[in-house]
Amino acid sequence: MKSRRTVRDFSDEAVPLALIEAAVRAAATAPSGANQQPWQFVVVADPVLKREIRVAAEAEEKANYEGRFPDEWIEVLQPFGTDWRKPFLETVPYLIVVFSVNYGREEDRKIKHYYVQESVGIATGFLLAALHLAGLATLMHTPSPMGFLGRILNRPTNERPFLLIPVGYPAADAQVPVLRKKSLADVLTVL
Repeated sequence: MKSRRTVRDFSDEAVPLALIEAAVRAAATAPSGANQQPWQFVVVADPVLKREIRVAAEAEEKANYEGRFPDEWIEVLQPFGTDWRKPFLETVPYLIVVFSVNYGREEDRKIKHYYVQESVGIATGFLLAALHLAGLATLMHTPSPMGFLGRILNRPTNERPFLLIPVGYPAADAQVPVLRKKSLADVLTVL
């Protein structure tokens, strides 16, 4: 897991759908509040949908970079060379959009879900680990606001976009920043 890195430069090389399905299957084994499994994984391979998502994401990101983001956030992002342009949203073979399912439906009534954000976060961690172990590269992309994903993908109103994950093989010339991770002593307290 120590070798996992976020990638922004992807190859357009095909990825077997079976790898994506296996990773989602692993993610779906995550623990969740009251075992309600409040997640939905939408895999997008259709080039038309990927293009529509890119256009909408870039519009939100452009607004973010040109005024919604505070200067401090822009400064923190500078070493990564990011901006509002997101060509990888079309380059990758797949986009996985993780949705949180905020409540269930049974006939005409809503079923309250508990610990939704925590549960979906854990499942997403499982997903990212499984994709990495399958030899695939990912990026955690959160264009904010993300409501356009529900609209484009025609999702029900009880689902909210949680994370947009481009998935594929890294490009041969992919630039991966050298990052220092905190040491165990920095993140572990034993009492």
